[in-house]
Amino acid sequence: MDAHTTGEILIVTGMSGAGRTTAANALEDLDWYVVDNLPPQMLKPLLDLTAIAADALPKVAAVVDVRGRQLFSELPAVTRALRDRRKLRVLFLDAADDVLVRRFEAVRRPHPLQGDGTILDGIRRERDRLTAIREGADVIIDTSSLNIHQLANRVVDLFSGEGDARHTVTVMSFGFKYGLPSDVDLVADMRFLPNPYWEPTLRALTGEDERVRDFVLGQRGAVEFIDAYARALHPVLQGYQRENKRHSVVAIGCTGGKHRSVVTALELADRLADEAGVAVRVTHRDLGRE
Repeated sequence: MDAHTTGEILIVTGMSGAGRTTAANALEDLDWYVVDNLPPQMLKPLLDLTAIAADALPKVAAVVDVRGRQLFSELPAVTRALRDRRKLRVLFLDAADDVLVRRFEAVRRPHPLQGDGTILDGIRRERDRLTAIREGADVIIDTSSLNIHQLANRVVDLFSGEGDARHTVTVMSFGFKYGLPSDVDLVADMRFLPNPYWEPTLRALTGEDERVRDFVLGQRGAVEFIDAYARALHPVLQGYQRENKRHSVVAIGCTGGKHRSVVTALELADRLADEAGVAVRVTHRDLGRE
């Protein structure tokens, strides 16, 4: 198997307190397989594993830092040796010393290289050790002026594939008689429309049936509401992306979660499918309960 065709690996490293955890979380949200606190000597076995796994592990990120102690010093040599075998990049996260000091003081934790000295002593020791790695990095992000959301967005911009969704919205139909769903962001109530349940020929059918769909969409205000709601969600979904909110749930309810909410959820999802940077999925919580 040609290792160059099996995907890519990203080494995430840099100064302690510069945002490695935030970057790793953002990569996981992009479906990268993230390995934290990996000794550099384990990079080659990791590459071999991903080559064997092929499409199962197309994108792997390894967080490597001074927690590896003496083993960490071998990172530059290991990286150089591996670049010819695989599409490999190094992301280096940095920040100004005074910013790093404030961050460590805020969480009340010592720097990993601080020893008996000060936080600044630990930062300076770490910076000395990382000089060669920083010089060989493919991407350097200075996080001094970035909050965690801004950093996550930078990582998404740099490492999401073309066409990768920055936000996934789940459109969920449900029945109010079974209770409101938990952990939803927005709720719409379709009980302002006539209920197909009271039509004898439609009662046994569901909103997935074309006859029920035609009945619901034929009611006054139905299409107008769905179109307007889709337009209203546009700035919301774009805002979620800017704030690095990766997932949301839009719940659509009717009495039993069988007819009106199902039709509306499907129609709304269809309209949201064209939203830039958004992936849409549909789920019917209560379909089949009656």
